[in-house]
Amino acid sequence: MKEQKLVLNNLDSFELEHIFDCGQCFRWNKQEDGSYVGVIKSGVLRVSKNKNMVVFDGILEGDINSIVYDYFDLGTNYDEIKREFSKIDDSMKKSVDFGYGIRILNQDLWEMIISFIISANNNIPRIKGIIERISEKCGEKVTWKDKDYYLFPTVEELSKLSVSDLRALGTGFRDKRIYKTTQMILNNEVSIDKITKMKNTLEIREELLKLDGVGEKVADCIMLFALKRYDSFPIDVWVRRVMNTLYIHNEDETKVTKKAIQECAYNLFEEKQGLAQQYLFYWARENIK
Repeated sequence: MKEQKLVLNNLDSFELEHIFDCGQCFRWNKQEDGSYVGVIKSGVLRVSKNKNMVVFDGILEGDINSIVYDYFDLGTNYDEIKREFSKIDDSMKKSVDFGYGIRILNQDLWEMIISFIISANNNIPRIKGIIERISEKCGEKVTWKDKDYYLFPTVEELSKLSVSDLRALGTGFRDKRIYKTTQMILNNEVSIDKITKMKNTLEIREELLKLDGVGEKVADCIMLFALKRYDSFPIDVWVRRVMNTLYIHNEDETKVTKKAIQECAYNLFEEKQGLAQQYLFYWARENIK
């Protein structure tokens, strides 16, 4: 690993708070100066912004240009996507305008599998704490700017923890699920490489659902945040609420079915529904009480 720096000017659709606080990632933390520091598969990266200039610096394995381009999805034209969404209706335009700086990160598949198993019936601060403790327990240590960071453990590293070890790290009822899923992937009962190469969203979902602790919502999150499957539409309480408030209009929100939401999302957003979900989720969480 080596220290590297990259400066990009006039980077459109790129706001730090929108990207890192929209619920898609758990290892990025805001600093006192407004920058964010994150631990990613390649190392430790800091991102800061001043007007239209974005500075990336950190200690990384690999070329920072390639890492940033891939991780922050810089090859996708978010301005065009927002223009398309804004034409749908005023509600979507309002959501896009509110979260104008969102980008979907391309995160590590293995890390997302475990992270979203941990996310079940959980809140973001607690999820972040559990992932941090697991990483400190068995992940590789990386020191940068006189501070120690810990990479998310590999399958082999995490497999060394027992169910009781995981329970001691605060995973709660998820301990057995994390343990079993890790063993399944270690023993190649479910292949990370195979999933990465699969093209069909339904087939990917079926493979992910074989893993302990992975239900449909968790599978959709994994596909969206690790595999760029923009046709997946994760549904949680906020997404149900915003879809009902803006489009379905059922007097009893709890009676809105997942099927109804999925059909509505596809009719509105088609193959880009996962991207639309992030704008709607971010807007709903901040504006619907």
